Amino acid sequence: MLKPFLVLSAVVLFVIAAPTPAPTLAAGRMPQEAAPTPASTNPVKPTPASQEKAKDLYARDCALCHGDNGNGKTGLAKDMGLTLSDWTDPKKLANKSDHELFDAIRKGKDKMPPEDPSRAKDDEVWNLIIYIRGLSKDQPAAAPPADAAKPGN
Repeated sequence: MLKPFLVLSAVVLFVIAAPTPAPTLAAGRMPQEAAPTPASTNPVKPTPASQEKAKDLYARDCALCHGDNGNGKTGLAKDMGLTLSDWTDPKKLANKSDHELFDAIRKGKDKMPPEDPSRAKDDEVWNLIIYIRGLSKDQPAAAPPADAAKPGN
């Protein structure tokens, strides 16, 4: 009985906290300078300040489902029936370009809502991608298999 109430409360809080969408441009398109091209790479150079802002953005808009450390194992994700990628594993994002990640964040994907431009500017989303990719760098190296650690093998 408590879990459904908590999930409902979280969803209501998210809806209430979301700002009113900014007026859209003709045909609902982003300005040309904001729309990344498929061949584009991440145009921002991270700084300690921009990464701190990205960390705050992640905590505010992403961690509820993706987890504080990016492993995707949260109660909300489980309750929603979601299986999210474990971003602490560097292989999970290796085949995704920054543009693909930008597109998924900006437009949304499956049950993930889009990140509205009024909540995060494009450069903040690009910095968020750098922050997300960095989640795997903080993980300890995997321990060698048990039999590989034995002398004489």
